[in-house]
Amino acid sequence: MDGVALSDLDTLVAPLNFLVPMAQKPVAYNYEPPPGIPVRTGESEAHQVPIRDARPLAGQLSLDREGFVLLHHRSAVKDFYDEDEIRSAYYPECEQVIKAATGASRVVAFDHIVRNAVMSAIEGSGIKIPAKRVHNDYTLSSSPQRVRDLMGEEAEDLLRHRFAIINLWRPIRGPVLESPLTLCDAQSLCEENLIASDLRYPDRTGETYSITYNPNQRYYYFPKMQPDEPVLIRCFDSGLEGAARFSAHTGFDDPTSPPDAPPRESLEVRTLVFFPPQA
Repeated sequence: MDGVALSDLDTLVAPLNFLVPMAQKPVAYNYEPPPGIPVRTGESEAHQVPIRDARPLAGQLSLDREGFVLLHHRSAVKDFYDEDEIRSAYYPECEQVIKAATGASRVVAFDHIVRNAVMSAIEGSGIKIPAKRVHNDYTLSSSPQRVRDLMGEEAEDLLRHRFAIINLWRPIRGPVLESPLTLCDAQSLCEENLIASDLRYPDRTGETYSITYNPNQRYYYFPKMQPDEPVLIRCFDSGLEGAARFSAHTGFDDPTSPPDAPPRESLEVRTLVFFPPQA
């Protein structure tokens, strides 16, 4: 990082969950699997990992380099638990924020996940708990497939030019004290640690990357995030090469979190990001 030594950053050490290397392709179900079938194959192992406070670096971070950036944006959305408002009002907001941050010619928001450990227990809520395993949402194969799935007859023409998949992750309430988000510097990811894993839905099979442990990986977080502090996470970029086109992230158990900290409430929106033909 230019201008700031890593040794100068406040650092905590916390357990992060990684995939144990395995011979078979890992599989996870996004719904209740058939009887006798596990929801997820593969074992996780926890490693104590230094996680650095990235706030002093906020002005230096780049989607094209580290794979994540912190922005400041106040949303006009009144209720982040209202599905209709998210799709009608928040999706266009996210598209405009990402377009301005990347110089993209077109952004299409297509999916979202609301996370709240307490509300996830309500049957039929559709709300999930914070993910606690290091992963990346898309792979070299599933990224262009999402374009084909979603963009119809335009897809093949769009795939001839640079595109990316970028998540906009935002706290619903702040400060975030429990299960904060940690992000891996994309430059520290090796291809050998990106493990393609099937993600099965009732109507299709997607693919994500599970991540195996490597002590050279560098992790960062933004302490006490507020609702006007969205993070952009670059999941894939067709214009970059090697592992640097991907990133990795997870929620983690912060050892400094107060025992009575309220559960983390967050919303992540996934977008297809298309760049001008010359990009």
